[in-house]
Amino acid sequence: MLGPVLLAAARSDSIRRIVSAAPVTRTVVDRYIAGERLDDAVATVDALTGRGLEVTLDHLGEGITDPTEALRNRDAYLALSEALARQGLGVRAEMSVKLSAFGQALPGGHDLALANVTPVVEAAAEAGTTVTLDMEDHTTTDSTLAILRDLRKRFPQTGAVLQSYLFRTEDDCRDLAGEGSRVRLVKGAYNEPASVAFQNKREVDKAYVRCLRTLMAGSGYPMIGSHDPRMVVIGQELARRSGRKLDEYEFQMLYGIRDAEQDRLVAEGHRMRVYVPYGTDWYGYFMRRLAERPANLTFFLRSLATRD
Repeated sequence: MLGPVLLAAARSDSIRRIVSAAPVTRTVVDRYIAGERLDDAVATVDALTGRGLEVTLDHLGEGITDPTEALRNRDAYLALSEALARQGLGVRAEMSVKLSAFGQALPGGHDLALANVTPVVEAAAEAGTTVTLDMEDHTTTDSTLAILRDLRKRFPQTGAVLQSYLFRTEDDCRDLAGEGSRVRLVKGAYNEPASVAFQNKREVDKAYVRCLRTLMAGSGYPMIGSHDPRMVVIGQELARRSGRKLDEYEFQMLYGIRDAEQDRLVAEGHRMRVYVPYGTDWYGYFMRRLAERPANLTFFLRSLATRD
């Protein structure tokens, strides 16, 4: 029941100030955020790829309110592309972007986001890597998928994220299961209404399996975004039934969550990509991680109570 409360808190400036000022916050945030500077992120990439993992990097900055912020986010990703090119990381380190960070929610946001993200996708291609468009709340889904279609005309490797808790996602999976399509399937982390999304965990899980079955049976490249042990096992079985080789799909998990499982999958020969966020605008991401994992919230509140 705390999940919706925490997701609402993620949008509160007053709660943001309280949480940001708490001394213990930094300790918890460091578990999930790879630092605030580009150099911090690159160092984290070096460490993860040294363990045989792959990464996708997210420069935090969603939900901006001014076009100049969208330009700053664009420029941050351009700098990231240059850094990845210098490191020669290629597809071992791709990038994930939230279109709200590029102005999608502003007036004329669809065209603005497309204009801002296009040079990032171009720079990624020049660096030998690619971009995946993160999915946000359901009101942005149509715009995000339309931008994906535009980008894929020139850059067919551009990836998408679909969320199984939305009723529409099974149809979206069928649409995106074609040749060359890269799709990260997740359960979803936004507080969506019952009119558009499953509210029961069991129903979300069942929808995830149905969606993953569609993607595995297609000719695209499925990316299994889940920390759920059952979904990992089901993903392996669906890949086996579909006759997929180990390099024809991958697992994805968040930085700081289930590290041992990430290493185990690599040791078994699977492609395992870690979602690595970095940057100063970490608050919304941090609150969603607390909403997803009650144990994290318990640790955080206990630390607040005993910090003296």
